[in-house]
Amino acid sequence: MRAVFANSAFVRALLQLRAWYHMGALAGFFRQVREAYPDSVFKRLWDGFCAAPLCTAANSGYARLLAGLRRAVERAGGVIGQSGVYHLCLAVWRPVSGFLGGGVVGRVIRFFGVRGLLLTALALYLPLDYLLRSVLQLGLLASVWDEGLMLAAFAYVLWHTAMRRAPIQSRGTPVDGYLLLFIGVGFFLMCAVSPYPSIAVDGYRAVVQYLFWFFLVTRLIEDDRDFAIFYGALVAMAVIIGLHGIYQYIIAAPIPAGWVSQTEQSVRTRVYSITGSPNIMGSLLVLFAPMVAGIAYYSRRMWVKVLAVCATGMMCLSCIFTFSKGAWGGLAVAVLVFAAFLDRRLIALMGAAGAGALLAIPSIANRITYLFTADYVEASQRAGRMVRWETGLNLLHESNPWLGFGLGRFGGAVAMQNKIIEETDVFEYFYMDNYYLKTLVEMGYIGLIFFIILLLGLVLWCLRAIGRTRLTGDDRTRVLAVSMFAGLMGVLTHCYFENIFEVPYMMAYFWSMAAAVLYLGYFRKKRQT
Repeated sequence: MRAVFANSAFVRALLQLRAWYHMGALAGFFRQVREAYPDSVFKRLWDGFCAAPLCTAANSGYARLLAGLRRAVERAGGVIGQSGVYHLCLAVWRPVSGFLGGGVVGRVIRFFGVRGLLLTALALYLPLDYLLRSVLQLGLLASVWDEGLMLAAFAYVLWHTAMRRAPIQSRGTPVDGYLLLFIGVGFFLMCAVSPYPSIAVDGYRAVVQYLFWFFLVTRLIEDDRDFAIFYGALVAMAVIIGLHGIYQYIIAAPIPAGWVSQTEQSVRTRVYSITGSPNIMGSLLVLFAPMVAGIAYYSRRMWVKVLAVCATGMMCLSCIFTFSKGAWGGLAVAVLVFAAFLDRRLIALMGAAGAGALLAIPSIANRITYLFTADYVEASQRAGRMVRWETGLNLLHESNPWLGFGLGRFGGAVAMQNKIIEETDVFEYFYMDNYYLKTLVEMGYIGLIFFIILLLGLVLWCLRAIGRTRLTGDDRTRVLAVSMFAGLMGVLTHCYFENIFEVPYMMAYFWSMAAAVLYLGYFRKKRQT
C-alpha cells in the first residue's frame, strides 16, 4: 500500500509542485532571509526584547508586596501546623485517605494530584457547565459551581504556600500589574457611574471576575506534568466539541431562522454543539485548533502526528460550518501567527484550503459575497452591526464619553438581563457584537484605554515568553507556546465582531492559556544540555 501510494499520480503531482516551489523566486527569497537572519539587526533586537526579566527590579514595590504576603502566609501556616486542631484534623483524615486510597477515587487523585484535578476541571469548564445547566438542570449549583471552583483553587494555592510546598520562585509577572490596573480602573468607574448600584456591581463582576484565573493558573501549573494535564484536557475537550459540530452539520441540525438572512437560504445549518451559539462555537475552535495542530509539530511519533493533523482539519471544517464570519477572520489570524513562528508553508496551505472550501461548499462563497452586496448594507443598517455600533456610540456621547454609560447598562449580558431603560421604536437592547466597543460604551474612553493597555501588555510578555522557549530536536517547547498564543490572537480578532468575553468559559480559557504561555517561557525548569 505504501508503494502504491508513493507512486500514485496525486503524490507525484504534489512532489512536482514542491520542486517547482523550491526552484521559484519566493522560495529563494525566504532562503535568503533565513540565511541572513542569524547576523541581522532584527535578531539582536529580538534577543534583547526576549531577554527582559519578569520584574524590571528585584526590589520593586510589587515584588516586595508579594514576598511580604508569602512570608505572612508561611508564618500563619507554621502556627496552624503546630496547633492541636490541625493535628486532630490530620488524625481524622489519615484513615479516611487510607480507605479512599485503595479505590477508584484514590487512584484518580494520586494520578492527577490536586493541582491536576483543579486544572482538569477548569479545562472541562464548558462541558461541566452544560451538564449542570442543561442536562441535570441544577439551577442553584449551576450558577455557583464556577465560583466554587475558583475559590477551591485559591484555597489550594493559599494552603500550598502556607505549608511551604509551593515553588520558591515567585510567580509574579508584569501582566499582574496590567490586570490589577484594569481591575482598579473598573472599580473606580463602577463607583463613579452607578445610577443602579446593583447592576453596576454585576457588570463589574462580569468584566473582572474571570481575569483572576490568570493569577491562579500561574501558580497551579508548577511543573511539566501539570502543564501536560491542562493542555491535554483542553485538547481532548475541544476535539470532541469539533466532532460534535461535524455531526450537527451532517444531520443538518435545526437552527433559528434569525441565524441566517433571507438571502442566505442556501445555508442548511450552522453548527453550535453545546455552546448554543455558532459564533461562540467558532471562537472556541479558533482558540483550540492551533493547540491541536501544535501536537503534530511537537510529537515525534508518526501516528500522533497523523491524528493531530486529521483532528486539526476536522476542527477547521467545524469552524467553517459555524458560518461565523468573525470566527473565519480569527482563524485566518491564528494560522498566520502560527505559520510566522513555525511553518510559513501553512499560509499557502490555508489559501489553497480556503479556495477549495469556496468551490466545494457554495454556501460559504454565498455568505462571503453577501458581505459586498447592497442587501447586506441595508440589513446591517436596519438591524445589524452598523446600527448596533451607531446606537452604542450615541449612548456614549449622550452620557460621559470618558467615564462611559455605566457598567452593566448596555451592550452585554448584564444589560440584557436588567432592561432598566424602556424600549421604544428607536431604542432597544441588544448585544453590541464588538467587545471593544461594548467596553467603550460601558466604561468610556478611560476603560477602553486601560483595557487595550492590558491586552498590549499581555501580547508583549507572551511574545517574550515565546522567545525564551526552545525549538530544538530535544526541546520543542516553543511549538506549544506558539500554538496557544496563536489561538489567543485569533480570539482577540474575533472580539472585534462578537462579545466573546461575555461568555464566562471563553474568558476563563483565554486567561488561563495566557498564564500557561508565561509558564513555558519564565517558570518552566529548562533541561540541562
